[in-house]
Amino acid sequence: MFKIAGIDHIVLRTSKLDRMLHFYCDILGCKLERKTTQETGLIQLRAGNALIDLISVDSTLGRVGGGAPASTENNLDHFCLQLKVISEIEVKQHLLDHGINVGDFHQRYGAEGFGNSVYIEDPEGNIVELRSQIK
Repeated sequence: MFKIAGIDHIVLRTSKLDRMLHFYCDILGCKLERKTTQETGLIQLRAGNALIDLISVDSTLGRVGGGAPASTENNLDHFCLQLKVISEIEVKQHLLDHGINVGDFHQRYGAEGFGNSVYIEDPEGNIVELRSQIK
């Protein structure tokens, strides 16, 4: 069994990027940490020891999640849990033992820099990214 160390990041989809940046940076005090190409549409903001990722709904990444956030469309793309030190093999085996579909780990950027993670779904279909600290 693995243990969660904390939330690494959340990913919010938005059609109001300028207003979201103003809210999270100017009002709440987050700092711009990383920005990908406009086509990809990912902006990462530092929020203490975690990240808040903003994805424009009209970008490559944003279109994957459907329409703009509304009462019938999601604005949360996924959230990422940072795991305590454990091997990727142990994580995968634990998930498989519990009947959870799991793919391969891939290197992605998170609150602690680049690291390996895997996506799974909770019972409601929410995407949860599990980020391992290599054993």
